[in-house]
Amino acid sequence: MNVYKLKQYIRMRYQKDASPDLTYHGFHHTLDVLNACNLYIVRYNIQEHPAVLLRTAALLHDIGIIYDYFNHEWKGTRIAKELLPEWGYGEDDIEVVCNMIMATKIPQSPNNILEKILCDSDLDYLGSEHFYATGQSLFRELIAFQIVHSEEEWDRMQISFLQNHRYHTDFALHNREPVKREYLQEIKDRYGW
Repeated sequence: MNVYKLKQYIRMRYQKDASPDLTYHGFHHTLDVLNACNLYIVRYNIQEHPAVLLRTAALLHDIGIIYDYFNHEWKGTRIAKELLPEWGYGEDDIEVVCNMIMATKIPQSPNNILEKILCDSDLDYLGSEHFYATGQSLFRELIAFQIVHSEEEWDRMQISFLQNHRYHTDFALHNREPVKREYLQEIKDRYGW
């Protein structure tokens, strides 16, 4: 179980197979999620073995989007089950990783602290100073995949998403949720909604 080598392998998969239209769900997002998880590992004093599993799930949580945009969590679990035995992961560890990946499917459904950390790390930007820049990269991706067709449609989608999204960890509830609500209000104010 070598997270550093796995990270290099995942980077190669993105470079080799990912569409350039993945302006949000690219390897840079995977690294952002991994970095956020690393901060949670310190904050919550996560022990070494669970930390390795969390980092592994962070690296694999969106790998499936390269091959199946609309069912990428499920596809990611298939990739994890094929790949991780070769990297020294046992069946129980792979199940933990797959459960973390599936917990990130919207609407998120985490059942334990590792799943909660991955979910909050995945959407950390919603309550951070990166909200608008990261949001623009997602907007460009959704335009490219013809999921939205205008900025107003995007803003309506964002409002709905932000209203329904909930953080799960104490840290995110106290530090990300209030900022996220401010961004929600800013978008609504733009339209007088």
